[in-house]
Amino acid sequence: MAFFLRYLVAIAVVLAIGSLLYRAVSPAAGLWWIAGAFALQSLLSAFHLARVNHWVALPRQRELPGGIGPWRGVFDRLARFVRQEADTRAELAAELERIHAAVDRLSDGLVVLDRFDHVVWSNLAAQELHGIFGTRRPIHHFIRQPEFIAMLAGGDAPEPVRLALPGRPGRVYELRLQGAERDQRLLVTRDITEQARLDAMRSDFVANVSHEIRTPITVISGFAETLLSLDLGEAERRQYLESILRQSTTMQRLVEDLLTLSTLEASIDRPPDEPVDIHELLNGLLDEAKVLSSGRHAFTLSLDGPRRVSGIAAELESAARNLLTNAIRYTPDGGTIAASWAVRSEEGWLSVRDTGIGIAPEHLPRIAERFYRVDRGRSRETGGTGLGLAITRRIMLRHQGSLHIASEPGKGSTFSLRLPAVRLLAD
Repeated sequence: MAFFLRYLVAIAVVLAIGSLLYRAVSPAAGLWWIAGAFALQSLLSAFHLARVNHWVALPRQRELPGGIGPWRGVFDRLARFVRQEADTRAELAAELERIHAAVDRLSDGLVVLDRFDHVVWSNLAAQELHGIFGTRRPIHHFIRQPEFIAMLAGGDAPEPVRLALPGRPGRVYELRLQGAERDQRLLVTRDITEQARLDAMRSDFVANVSHEIRTPITVISGFAETLLSLDLGEAERRQYLESILRQSTTMQRLVEDLLTLSTLEASIDRPPDEPVDIHELLNGLLDEAKVLSSGRHAFTLSLDGPRRVSGIAAELESAARNLLTNAIRYTPDGGTIAASWAVRSEEGWLSVRDTGIGIAPEHLPRIAERFYRVDRGRSRETGGTGLGLAITRRIMLRHQGSLHIASEPGKGSTFSLRLPAVRLLAD
């Protein structure tokens, strides 16, 4: 509107001057003035329009020209618009750069595919995982597994697949396709190695629990049916009832150990640390072990370390009891079991050494896993649940320590609880 008003004012001024010249000088002078003024204005307008047309052809590569007269305001407004547009574009570019940088830092691989399954864009993780380079190349040039090819042809919502990528041995990845805008799809590659491992552990855990419970349930059920269907003598009846009680006790210990291990792994309601008299604890456990052994083994105790440690008394007692109980179970009659407490390399070592059957080297890496047994039959006969060492290892982790195992088949084993120096209290 202002531009239009300025034009009207300019036209009015030209006409006014022409009218004065028409009256004061001559009609010809007035007409020539008006004609010349409008001709000059037309030339200026054509000149400015040509400059604008030249700039509009490549507005981002050419500077905006300046204007004179009424055109000055127009070009000033265009200049402000261009500056604002450039600032906005710079902010958007910076924001996009930050987004790209953030996406590139993701551990998941992201690939945008067009409707022909050609690569439109990919982040650094996807480029490293799949060897993607450039764009507009078919994704199956980089990922060639048949399961992935079948997923590409699986329609709008295909089921994700799990693959082992050639350049990542030992790792498991999940590839998932999701819909995006403009007939595009987003391929997400995620490392699920730990999840797959946990799934396998969970499946093994359920299978192991089912296997461990099946035996005592079968025994209890069989003896119960026998008691109900046959007329047995008092001695036989008592023998069957004792077997039922023994198997029930085994199941009860299994359930208790499962609950203990679950509580330790979840770190639920962890009691505060307190001074624990390790000398008194070992003396008491050794008395229990002698009763459990019933004179079948010889016991020794060596106490050379500090009297007190910082920890949870009940958990440390449970861990040490598990070591002593295992030593009794797997040491033949007449063997020796030696318990000791000493400081080695500034760590507290609570060790139980036996002269039992020992453990073959191939079993040592897995001996502390849940339900892992070197000899399943012998473990069941001695009443073991297969969870004692798993509980012991978890207790040591809660005390920032570790479980150390040294063994030689036929010569015995040494199980050691290693407590860090910060948990040793000065006498």
